[in-house]
Amino acid sequence: MIKGTVVQFRRGRHVIHERHFILDVNAKNREEASKLVGKEVEWISPSGKKIKGKISSAHGNKGLVRAIFERGLPGQSLTTHVEVKA
Repeated sequence: MIKGTVVQFRRGRHVIHERHFILDVNAKNREEASKLVGKEVEWISPSGKKIKGKISSAHGNKGLVRAIFERGLPGQSLTTHVEVKA
């Protein structure tokens, strides 16, 4: 299991994709991040509720990944931890 951090919503200038998030999974570069594509991701709320997602692609060259969750995470999830099922 790999620990990660929710960095931000996936967004553009005018549009926010509510189910898409950018995660930091401590990968050093894009190649390491690309190896995690297809892995399951789970965010656990403070009350114990679990929201599952899947890593869809690498994001940029610094090792961040893009994940799509089954439903949107709340705004309080930013800077909290996620678990990547290895």
